[in-house]
Amino acid sequence: MEENMEYRSGFAALIGRPNVGKSTLMNRLIGQKIAITSSRPQTTRSCIRTVLTTEEGQIVFLDTPGIHMAKNKLGDYMVNAAERTLEHADVILWLVEPSNYIGAGERHIIEKLKKTKTPVILVINKIDTVKREEVFAFIDTYRKEMDFCEIVPVSALRGRNTRELVKCIFKYLPCGPAFYDEDTITDQPVRQIVAELIREKALRLLEDEIPHGIAVTIESMQRRGKIWQIEATVVCERESHKGMIIGKGGQMLKKIGSAARRDAENLLDAQVNLKLWVKVKKDWRDSDFLLKNYGYDPKDVSRSE
Repeated sequence: MEENMEYRSGFAALIGRPNVGKSTLMNRLIGQKIAITSSRPQTTRSCIRTVLTTEEGQIVFLDTPGIHMAKNKLGDYMVNAAERTLEHADVILWLVEPSNYIGAGERHIIEKLKKTKTPVILVINKIDTVKREEVFAFIDTYRKEMDFCEIVPVSALRGRNTRELVKCIFKYLPCGPAFYDEDTITDQPVRQIVAELIREKALRLLEDEIPHGIAVTIESMQRRGKIWQIEATVVCERESHKGMIIGKGGQMLKKIGSAARRDAENLLDAQVNLKLWVKVKKDWRDSDFLLKNYGYDPKDVSRSE
């Protein structure tokens, strides 16, 4: 496959404000669920790398946290992870929602993009939520703001126009050999993916004020025969949150564990025995030591002005 002189390979960064569908789009493009998704903003906390390999070439997608106004060190980490990814991409996919209104968050991103020489593809996501004729007006609105190399409307949820997006991405990748074996889908450690699956279920099931203040750590993960034995801890910031995560008679924690177990079994293609605990670590999102312990390395954090 790599003997083809036109074989292309490179890195495509997905950026945008929180909850615009970056992870949903990436999962759709690679054909497998790797990044967690939810209706909550700031679901993605770290840069997630996945791989799409075709006869034409290989795209390494870099899914990034949503760019937002940081309120703590975890927020700083997330914003910097997103913005630093721009330096390593061969093409940038900027995801926006279908709208004629360009808010302060989008304008902040536009200013960042104007400073880069990397090709930028504007991806207008969620076109399944609006009328077809309205999409043309949204394209005109954004075209006036910046000279994009391509503008591609898609529905990540429905899979509409995603093949056309892949074709556009390949146009801006350099010719060269693949970075990963053709069977590789992600370089994320399995333990990390399982921890994120658990956090996803917590995001979907818990009250509004809790999800941003939780982390999940895998304490042990061993295969015994045909069964994976996994023990994990859900970390929260307040005693009151601990009670809500556990729920009356432990019912909420059981719901989270049951939903996460099903996804873990699909991921591992094996039976899973999942045990969950809940621990309180007050203000962990502003602790360099705890951030590092939970996988968000403080050395990557530099507070924005």
